[in-house]
Amino acid sequence: MIGAVNTYTPAQVVEHTGFSHDTLRYYERIGLLGNIARTSGGQRMFTDDDLGWLGILKCLRDTGMPIATMLRFAELCRDGDHTIGDRVMLLEEHDDAVEAKIASLRTQQQQIRAKIHWYRTASPAAAELSAAS
Repeated sequence: MIGAVNTYTPAQVVEHTGFSHDTLRYYERIGLLGNIARTSGGQRMFTDDDLGWLGILKCLRDTGMPIATMLRFAELCRDGDHTIGDRVMLLEEHDDAVEAKIASLRTQQQQIRAKIHWYRTASPAAAELSAAS
């Protein structure tokens, strides 16, 4: 059927996205989710477009973007195509922050691995544990 729109209940969206019901309500209340359709009984009904947007929000959140910046990104998206340059700039800044975090984590991981190596070689008991595994 041409023009058919898939719809999803909040429970289905929770299962699909990993967001909690509370997070979905919060995102709607603060303006990260706009104009979610409702049934005649008032239940929210999400579309494929909503799921796609939630996927972007999840990526941004999981990579540490602050809510205020996510709100700015949402506002730019709602404002139309003339904001694409600003959106790219915002995402590039976030990408730089993610890259810096990854580099920091790699450095910390090297310290952890050095400590593991030190423990494995520092005592006979650790050497026995390493040999047993």
